[in-house]
Amino acid sequence: MKIAITGKGGVGKTTFAATLARLYAEEGCTVLAADVDPDANLGLALGFPEEVLDSIVPISKMRKLIEERTGVGPGNAMYTLNPKVDDIPDTYSKTYNGVKLLTLGTVETGGGGCVCPEHVMLKRILSYLSLRSKDVVIMDMEAGLEHLGRGTCEGMEQFVVVIEPGARSIQTYKNVKRLAHDLGIQTVRVVANKVRGAEDEEFIRSKIPAEDLLGFIHYNPEVIDADRQGKSPYDVSKSAKEEIRKIKEILDQSN
Repeated sequence: MKIAITGKGGVGKTTFAATLARLYAEEGCTVLAADVDPDANLGLALGFPEEVLDSIVPISKMRKLIEERTGVGPGNAMYTLNPKVDDIPDTYSKTYNGVKLLTLGTVETGGGGCVCPEHVMLKRILSYLSLRSKDVVIMDMEAGLEHLGRGTCEGMEQFVVVIEPGARSIQTYKNVKRLAHDLGIQTVRVVANKVRGAEDEEFIRSKIPAEDLLGFIHYNPEVIDADRQGKSPYDVSKSAKEEIRKIKEILDQSN
């Protein structure tokens, strides 16, 4: 299972990504969760202690490592487009609650055509993660669509777009589906979060094709409480965990 989780900022994709990762770890799977968001919050949502998270430097900020692997440096503007990365997930990840967390970060100044060493390094790592056949790989992508324009996660099996019951989220889903297809990724599905009731559910069903809709996560104050306490929603909200477990079962059936 190789999933890239995307969506607009604030829709709850990190909550979904972290809980899904914990559920797979609960089953005894080898789970690698990659945080590709510059505002890295996945570790906190997984339940990592703050002191561990404070010690993590994103791969995109490890200048010395990038120089060593790509060959770029002060006296050399040339660099390899195929750096060695197969040791990075195990060497630079942190493990807690059965989940390996790899904090990648992003290239904040990179546009659609960016081929800087940092971008080459991140793209190569993400490509390698998609080949780890025995692992469940869950990527919490940066908000928005820029990563799709850069082709960062073109090796993933499928995208899951987390949306809210609103027109802007629906538009994001349509844009992600179009761009994902351009990358050769045919499976783009939707999880509707912060759903308040039957009216919201009907709105989502009227806008999202049935074959793309994985399920609903209802508005839940316990998830907000978990965030306020710096805890994993998995450990705080049984109802949210069970709703995401049902979504996971659909993912498993279609894999």
